[in-house]
Amino acid sequence: MKIAMIGSGYVGLVSGACFADFGHDVVCVDKDQSKIDRLNANIMPIYEPGLDTLVKTNVDAGRLSFSTDLAGSVKGCDAVFIAVGTPSRRGDGHADLSYVYAAAKEIGEAIDPKTVVVTKSTVPVGTGDEVERIICDVRPDLEFEVVSNPEFLREGAAIGDFKRPDRIVVGTDTEWAREVMRGVYRPLFLNESPILFTSRRSSELIKYAANAFLATKITFINEMADLCEKLGANVQDVSRGIGLDNRIGSKFLHAGPGYGGSCFPKDTLALLKTAQDNDTPVRIVEAVVQANDLRKRAMGRKIVNALGGDARGKRIALLGLTFKPNTDDMRDAPSIAIVQTLIDAGAEVYAHDPEGMEEAAKILPQVKMTESAYAAAQGADAVAIVTEWDAYRALDLAKLKDVMKGDVLVDLRNIYRPEEGAKAGFDYYSVGR
Repeated sequence: MKIAMIGSGYVGLVSGACFADFGHDVVCVDKDQSKIDRLNANIMPIYEPGLDTLVKTNVDAGRLSFSTDLAGSVKGCDAVFIAVGTPSRRGDGHADLSYVYAAAKEIGEAIDPKTVVVTKSTVPVGTGDEVERIICDVRPDLEFEVVSNPEFLREGAAIGDFKRPDRIVVGTDTEWAREVMRGVYRPLFLNESPILFTSRRSSELIKYAANAFLATKITFINEMADLCEKLGANVQDVSRGIGLDNRIGSKFLHAGPGYGGSCFPKDTLALLKTAQDNDTPVRIVEAVVQANDLRKRAMGRKIVNALGGDARGKRIALLGLTFKPNTDDMRDAPSIAIVQTLIDAGAEVYAHDPEGMEEAAKILPQVKMTESAYAAAQGADAVAIVTEWDAYRALDLAKLKDVMKGDVLVDLRNIYRPEEGAKAGFDYYSVGR
């Protein structure tokens, strides 16, 4: 099949490369000429394990190409995917749909009849209706269908998630559009990945509901961790104990400094705004958003408290800056609030991250970036593990302690056992233990 992917960011590039790997003819479109030039030189705009190899393989095979020409790219396509950004709008937290609507207008002006226009971007309920109206205004007699097809990709594991999905959600009530989408996803359908057909509005809401539920699980176990610390319980035991219940499940029950990234913060805010606009407040999600925001600064205070409550003039090393491992994404990363809390307390902050330092330096100019975990720890009064990169799971704790000035180790991801920290001579702190 012939597919155009409008938007060559995280979702568009991963999806386009995977569709090409299925054997489809895919063109990824972006208005940023410099991004297209870099992609044609096999320089990825994001860090995602295996993406550069996947892109190169399919470009070399002639199945994947890149262009700034939207009108030319959508001609003759079976499906045109909208995968542009939907950032939180300043002021009210609603998703900014201006890029989606601008793309819809350009698509409507150029597509051939019987094209399926697919919203892959995360969009509030009812966006598909507006995309349909925009295209109808441009081409009143055009036969087309607008379909919702949300993505469920985890940064750092996106290629595997795309090729081995838990489910494929497609929102449309039109049978010919369903057949096109079956063709698009046929390689996965043949591998028995479940495909769920729903109404368009149900499909749009599924994405937000899923992310809000996962954010709730994270926030719940974080609050249980705080309770564990007060009661002398171990949050990892509690997490295992409840996670073995198959009605609950073990995923997203790992206590830490709070959620961040490009999805959960933005999508929970957008869901809140949608619910408020429709006079159906979602109180649980409201509480989750508030608790998560407060938690990030609380983790900064946890580090300060580990230093006896006074961080002025102290040197603190942070290991990990991105919101999760295997990505360079700094959007809403807990490290941002943690750094600000430490700076406000008068500390000097050094840091290391395997992939995120270039992005982090843009938004955390007051942090001194270093070439390794041990370099960050050199002369530090305290070290805090903020992101659970594999590189930090087997640190030489004795060496880390030797290069430090102080002896405080704050493990915000519970990577190490308390007895390991104590054996290496650390005044060791973790979360919920």
